Amino acid sequence: MKLWRWILLLVIAAAVAAFGWHWVAEDPGYVLVRFRGVTAQTSLLAAVVLLLLAWIVISMLWRLARWPFGAVSRRHRRLSQQRLADGLVALMEGRHSEAERDLSRASRLDKLRGPSLLAAAEASSRRGEHGRALGLLDDAAQVAPRAARVLRARVLRRDGKPAEALTLLTPEADSGSLSPGGWREYALAALDAGDTRRAYEALEPLQKSGVLGARAYNALETQVLVASVNAAPDGAALNTLWSQWPKGQRRAVAVIDAYARKAASVGQVLPAMDVVESALRREWSSQLAETYGSLPGGDLEARLRRAEAWQEAHPNDPGLLLALGRMCVRLSQWGKARQYLERSFALAPSANAWEALGAMYAGLGDATLAQRCYRNAMATTRGEATESLPAGNVVGGRLDTRPMAMEERDEHGVPRLRP
Repeated sequence: MKLWRWILLLVIAAAVAAFGWHWVAEDPGYVLVRFRGVTAQTSLLAAVVLLLLAWIVISMLWRLARWPFGAVSRRHRRLSQQRLADGLVALMEGRHSEAERDLSRASRLDKLRGPSLLAAAEASSRRGEHGRALGLLDDAAQVAPRAARVLRARVLRRDGKPAEALTLLTPEADSGSLSPGGWREYALAALDAGDTRRAYEALEPLQKSGVLGARAYNALETQVLVASVNAAPDGAALNTLWSQWPKGQRRAVAVIDAYARKAASVGQVLPAMDVVESALRREWSSQLAETYGSLPGGDLEARLRRAEAWQEAHPNDPGLLLALGRMCVRLSQWGKARQYLERSFALAPSANAWEALGAMYAGLGDATLAQRCYRNAMATTRGEATESLPAGNVVGGRLDTRPMAMEERDEHGVPRLRP
């Protein structure tokens, strides 16, 4: 508080005291107490002061008399608080057995019973003892029922029982009274249970609650949308789902990729290509460029010419080069396929690149190299070592891995000078 406020308060207090004293001095009052022949008389103000002093003395004597009896409870409270602190630190450090022990002891204090039991249940769940965690949550539900219900759903989901977790949270979700953390568990349980409709319903309250940061929410939203696309039973359901979503949800790269692949799998190749082309015009994505080359059907030669036109702006994009190589393989243009796949593999070796190389060698009739490429694709997926190809072949020892020397222009169309 600023200095002038203290001065103002002191002035007001002095004025009140002065006027009060003047008011009492005019008529101090008279108090007479007579008991068993003893008579005491004084003014009203002195009697009030004596009563206050007597109350203070009696209170101090009472506290002094109670102090020995409260020493045990104070020690119990201090130890419980220390155990709660130690248990939480152990939980964060991954010492789950110690955390559960300390937190269970801390729960003996009534004021700490709820948070201690909840944290102890989390420690048990992280140890894999889900049954013990559920038992602790039964006790915690008597003190903190909402938090215990959310944590119970998390334990059930970790235990591989997402349907039970979803059933547990559904009544509160339907009534709209689910806590922010409960909405997150509801969405994750619905995803694990394959109920994409309920997972999508949880997105709006999750966004409003702000329980997740922007990055975490976007990741969860993308996961739900991709699962919803993949769960569409046919083309009609897929189109209905896609048309109902707002534009913001239809612009994530992973969502567009999932829609394009799903649409192509149900025979809607043209809509899949249109969505991918629109997304690439709006913002370039190596992943979508690769997906564009793997879509079945359609006018493959026209699609190849369109993709080759993109190469002028993105000459060293491995996803685009892989797409071009795949389309050339399907068109039996082996020379161009070899060039594109060689460049793509040099820039970004991947299981998909090995698979495309295998398809190229199979088309050329070289079954030995084709099988080796397919084995390398599987080994790359598993994180294992790959077999090298003979020298002079694609990805052989003499491969030129320098970026393609193509002209690059700035935003004004002026060619950039290379160093």
